[in-house]
Amino acid sequence: MGGVNVLDRAGARTLAIRGGKPVNASPVGMISVKLDEADIEAAVGVLRSGMLAMGKNCLAFEERFGQMSEAKHSLSCANGTCALQLAYGALIKPGDDVLVPGWTYIATVSMVVAAGANPIFCDVDPRTFNIDVKDAARRVTPRTTAIACTHLYGNPVDIDGVERLADEHGLRVIYDAAQSHLATYKGRGIGAFGDAVTYSFYPTKNMTTGEGGLVTTNDDDTAAEMKLLRSHGETSKYIHGKIGFNYRMSDVEGAIGLSQLDRIAERTEQRRANARALDAALAEIDGLHAPVASEHAEHAYHLYAVRIDPTAFGVGEDAAEMAGLRDSICEALKGEGVMTAVHYPRPLTRQPVFDRPGMEHLAVCDRLAGTLFCVPIHHNLTDGQVAGVGEALKKVADALRV
Repeated sequence: MGGVNVLDRAGARTLAIRGGKPVNASPVGMISVKLDEADIEAAVGVLRSGMLAMGKNCLAFEERFGQMSEAKHSLSCANGTCALQLAYGALIKPGDDVLVPGWTYIATVSMVVAAGANPIFCDVDPRTFNIDVKDAARRVTPRTTAIACTHLYGNPVDIDGVERLADEHGLRVIYDAAQSHLATYKGRGIGAFGDAVTYSFYPTKNMTTGEGGLVTTNDDDTAAEMKLLRSHGETSKYIHGKIGFNYRMSDVEGAIGLSQLDRIAERTEQRRANARALDAALAEIDGLHAPVASEHAEHAYHLYAVRIDPTAFGVGEDAAEMAGLRDSICEALKGEGVMTAVHYPRPLTRQPVFDRPGMEHLAVCDRLAGTLFCVPIHHNLTDGQVAGVGEALKKVADALRV
């Protein structure tokens, strides 16, 4: 760690990794990827039909997902990265400057680059982990045409703030909601806002189609443009009006997605219930902080990100020491039967592909890279497992705190 190893402290002797009894006899996993029998039957029905390419199931899935997220147009596609590429292809141009968060999964930004545009990295709010609109405002240039921001971990961004900024400068707004199925803002589905909203249905997400993605919009022209880009620019059979791609979803995936929509609301409520229980547990633990939902937002809890206060554990502001503390806490939690994950180990400005001479690094993003870790929150957890996660967090924090 470069400083004190907190696992060598006297209090650590009570931890399972030092010979103590673990809180959980069986590991509590970070994710739970399961298809219900209804999902399997839906997929098998398509396989038996022989109509495997995009068809009626995809169309029904699009329509229902659009309704549930309050969007006028909904287009399924191959994955969440393709969804971003469709949105950016319709809304930004090569050479544009696009405001992006420095703290997100790389696809939000890599597809800006793939579109020939320039990502302008912005810092994030230290409590919600979403783009800091004030920081974004000071980075607007004469070439800035769009803001692409993430509803991270299931938590909607400050949509009012983003859209005020966009209105002031004539910016397009693209929301990456890969982790935020059924999140809401001011009581409305997040599909009601912005110029486009993108989603992912990767297996670890709150709902899945195997792979798969989707993009929504409320603008007819944007929908038409994205539809052309999705399927080789085809205006009618074998007539192509522009260069496009094959980003279509298969009907097998559409059928699985349509089936999963029957349960996504219930599963989202279970995640929220799990989060409330963990919030209550963390409220009693010095040095660890629960995630904070944005004002006016209802979090979907794809991930539950715990924030560490290093000073409570006798660790300073050195990046390596903070990351070492975080890793020690995660190691101790694993010993107590609680799996963890780090989303993410470094901000995008410090990824090799972006970290070039002159890159401005972002203070909050850098700090989050050493002080965040995620614990299980998924909808298949039992009440006992959730309680076990809370108990393990308290045991580890109490043992390692100064």
